Amino acid sequence: MKHLLLGLLFFTCAFSQAQVSVNVNIGSPPAWGPAGYTEVRYYYLPDIEVYYDVNTAQYIYINNGNWIRASALPPVYRTYNLYSGYKVVVNDYRGTTPYIYYKTHKVKYPKGYKGKPQKTIGVPPGHAKKSVAVKSGNNVVVKSNGNGNNGSGKKSGGGGNGKGNGNGKGKH
Repeated sequence: MKHLLLGLLFFTCAFSQAQVSVNVNIGSPPAWGPAGYTEVRYYYLPDIEVYYDVNTAQYIYINNGNWIRASALPPVYRTYNLYSGYKVVVNDYRGTTPYIYYKTHKVKYPKGYKGKPQKTIGVPPGHAKKSVAVKSGNNVVVKSNGNGNNGSGKKSGGGGNGKGNGNGKGKH
């Protein structure tokens, strides 16, 4: 009976580890990705005719007639604004070579294509919403949307913080 239970426990542990390893390989969408699509693997960027693979965090584009994968855009597109460019969500393909549909995508989504309005997952760097200061007692509390505020959220506003303000070496 002991061996049966031990075998069952071993089988259960092995099965649960297999499930975890499958989920670990799924990538996170980039901050510039369109909001609302958590289960998608590819975006097609019609303005620059490039695919983005969420799982591998790689761009897929044509270079000298060959499709290549790279962690950065090619030099000619390095200044392309990924936040403002339109992203076509490729949700009907599950393989590893989305460019087999490139001819179809190029015609269906030409350069300059704009579909439904999109919101990005994150805020572009340097474009965080400004914080609003609100007075609360003797402190100024900084309310923020959570983007770009690395401080504690409070500033001392005259009246002290209750911890003293000397150096501990005063006269007694």
